[in-house]
Parts: sequence; C-alpha cells; structure tokens
Amino acid sequence: MATFYDSDGTGACMYDASDDVMTAAMNHTDYETAKACGAYVTVRAADGRSVTVRVTNECPECAPGHLDLSAEAFAALATPSAGQIPITWELASPSDAGALAVRYKTGSSRHWCGIQVIGHRNPVARLEVGTGSGWRPLPRAEYNYFLAEDGGGCGGAIRVTDIHGERLTIQGIGIRPDAVQPTRVQFARH
Repeated sequence: MATFYDSDGTGACMYDASDDVMTAAMNHTDYETAKACGAYVTVRAADGRSVTVRVTNECPECAPGHLDLSAEAFAALATPSAGQIPITWELASPSDAGALAVRYKTGSSRHWCGIQVIGHRNPVARLEVGTGSGWRPLPRAEYNYFLAEDGGGCGGAIRVTDIHGERLTIQGIGIRPDAVQPTRVQFARH
C-alpha cells in the first residue's frame, strides 16, 4: 500500500532538506532501526507506472510493506484524490548517485562521536572506524548515526559496507560537526 504526506525530505533519518522531492517514509518493520535510511526504492502501481524514491523517514504506524510517499512521488503514480493505492516495491541502485559524503553529529569530538553516511547508492549495512589494531564496528542509532560513545576511532579512517558486502575506506574526514564532507567514493550499482 502507498499513501502520501507533505514531506520536505527530512525526517527520522536526520537528512537535510533537499531539492529531491521523490522521497518516502518506510514502514516500521522494513525501516529496521534506520537500516532503510538513504535506500532507493522503485515503487510500482498496479497500472505499471513507477517512480524511484529515497527513504528519508519512518512511518511508525504503517503496516509491513507500506510506503508513505512524498506528495510528488504519489502524484507520479496516481491522482492524489485516490488517497492510497496498492503497490509493489523493490530496492534500486541508481546510476546517477554521485559520491557519498560523511557528517559528524553535533557535539562530536575525540571523546564521543556520531557519524552519518549521506548519498550512498546502496543501503549501508555497517560502519567501522579505524583503530590502532584494526576496525571497530559502530552501532547504528534509530536516528541514522553510527555512534562511538567512548570516542574510540573518532576522527580516523572510516570503512563503510553496503548490503551487498562492498567495502569503501574513507580517509581524511576530520571531526567537523554538522559539516557535510564529500568523498570520492561510491558503491557499485547492483
């Protein structure tokens, strides 16, 4: 099922507002404590029309499989007066994703940090920070930041793994809270 709401592209995933109006709020079950954040999803209506959206929010009251689309995305599939329509959806891996970026959360320092990945082509499954002895996985908070509550690894190398197992290592990202820092890497299309 698809419904729609007035979205500015922000929401539970803590992304900044964007010119990209093709967004969606994922149902609670498939949201999986922010694992769906940033995922691209191709949504198909029963009549064959489709649209690709980026997950930027959670819809806690939505049943499994349900997507709450931005008004613009819903309008690409049906007239808004329909209110809700049956759909199918699947993960997508867009060709024009550009490079991903990293942001440290407000208040981050060498003693505590939150790290967010932005603009990833495929859903992020894991984020690790480099330590003197290897890689340390960080837990993902429900608001889409990976947390190092003791500061271990903050400000060092970052390794991001997508749901397909591809790993990207990012160097040179300093602890600059609230600054979106671009990289030169992106996951391969699947």
